[in-house]
Amino acid sequence: MNLGKTKLSFLLLFLFSTNVAFAQSEGEGRSYLIYALLAVAVFLFFLMLLQVADNLMAIEAKHTGADAKGGSFSIFPSWNEFFSRKLPEYVVDQPVTILKRGHDILLEGEAEKTIVNRLRKGSTFAVQPPNFIGISPIPKVVVEIGDTVKAGDTLFFDKKRPDIMYVAPVSGEIIAVNRGAKRSIAEVVILADAKIQHKKFAKFDLAKSSREDLVAYLMESGVWPLIRQRPFDVVAEAEEVPRDIFISTFDTAPLAPDLSFVVEGKGEDFQKGLDVLSKLTDGAVHLGLSANEEIPPSPVFTEASGVEKHWFSGKHPAGNVGVQIHHIKPIGTSDKVWTLGVQDVITIGALFNKNIFDASRLVALTGAQVNEPVYATTYIGAKMGDLLEGKVENKNVRIISGDVLSGKKKTGEKFLNIYDDQVTVIEEGDYYELFGWLLPIAPRPTISNTFPNFLFPDYKFEGDTNMHGEKRAFVVTGQYEKVLPMDIYPQHLMKAILVNDFERMEGLGIYELTEEDVALCEFVCTSKQPLQDILRNGLNNMREQG
Repeated sequence: MNLGKTKLSFLLLFLFSTNVAFAQSEGEGRSYLIYALLAVAVFLFFLMLLQVADNLMAIEAKHTGADAKGGSFSIFPSWNEFFSRKLPEYVVDQPVTILKRGHDILLEGEAEKTIVNRLRKGSTFAVQPPNFIGISPIPKVVVEIGDTVKAGDTLFFDKKRPDIMYVAPVSGEIIAVNRGAKRSIAEVVILADAKIQHKKFAKFDLAKSSREDLVAYLMESGVWPLIRQRPFDVVAEAEEVPRDIFISTFDTAPLAPDLSFVVEGKGEDFQKGLDVLSKLTDGAVHLGLSANEEIPPSPVFTEASGVEKHWFSGKHPAGNVGVQIHHIKPIGTSDKVWTLGVQDVITIGALFNKNIFDASRLVALTGAQVNEPVYATTYIGAKMGDLLEGKVENKNVRIISGDVLSGKKKTGEKFLNIYDDQVTVIEEGDYYELFGWLLPIAPRPTISNTFPNFLFPDYKFEGDTNMHGEKRAFVVTGQYEKVLPMDIYPQHLMKAILVNDFERMEGLGIYELTEEDVALCEFVCTSKQPLQDILRNGLNNMREQG
């Protein structure tokens, strides 16, 4: 609610009445100084009362959840109430959660809405057990080198949860089972057929079947690992009934794909996926929708049925599902919620509409070092070299599966991570910078006012991997809280993790976070701390404690 003008009028009326009282008393011949001090004292007293009332109003709004809808619950007008950005017309009659904290990193290399086919003869794909948090380091592999498989055939299963199948995304020949540290399974590699063949699954009657039958069908068909559970961001536990299920339909990370473009022509599968998910929870399926753009999101999202829709407006990380959960219905100490990506929902829907495991993906090839960034049609686990063939000329580059904040470093011989629908290529920042910011240098992404970036809000940076500094003392700066739109103190949480204070970790909200939620905090960190690694260590320790 915009109460700015009403609040300002109230304050002006108060000041005017104080001045009148002072002028009347002047005629009585008393000391100007005494009445001036008295007026100041009365003004300060009423100002104190107003401040207390303002704080109580804010506390009550937070307690009842009224502030989550973006309204201003304060007696005093703020600058933003007069000059805040107008919301798009398509959300005029909708409640919108306005996130005022965050930061958008504008980089060169956004993908044009053009699609190229990256499935060619000789393409290789891999399923990577380390992508699935919580799985045994050495799962039971049921295929051997030289075997031929169809898309949907089982490759391996978790020894701790043998009912969950991890299946082939494409048909072809098994050409490698690569191992990592301590002989853990790192990759099961498939040389894909030119034309993908799919294993046919039995038709499932969603209306007449029980939840238990549905869970068993999802585990057998290989789509279950696409469902992630919070806290800990692990593969969902089949024996758990989630409180709610959350899906973000937009991504605010640097150079992130436009999910409204990705979902074009796949609306039927997306809706069927939502229908399936609604049967897995006693709560609701929540969709996070973007109110950031002038053009509304895809009708596939806005007209979806059987779900609760929530509009969000703000800078990154507004598109993170963890941030949306925090503002819709936060995770309690005993809560279990599930999350999925848009293309994961489409894969589940395709299973019921077509009776196949359809692992096709539309992947954004982005970054300043990519020639003509575009979208590529491929499958889960595509090889980086195949995706970027003919797109990268500079050899001194960093290839990233995902975005620049939370993605993972890859080489051309490695593979796209299963939950990623973006590849980013930027220049490797392996250079030394004499005197750093003291000398005239090229513009760079930063939130520091040392650089006049705030004067050019739409400027897009090329960017590289140089950290412009080294790890140093972990000092309290308040930087994290400025970019994380959650009621969490991340710096205090990180220090609690470092000293293994489990009680404080839980009290400071570790259950609500995963790596992508603190990635922007890591970017702005003056101390250059690896916050994502610290958080993952804390989550793993908490999970081991039970």
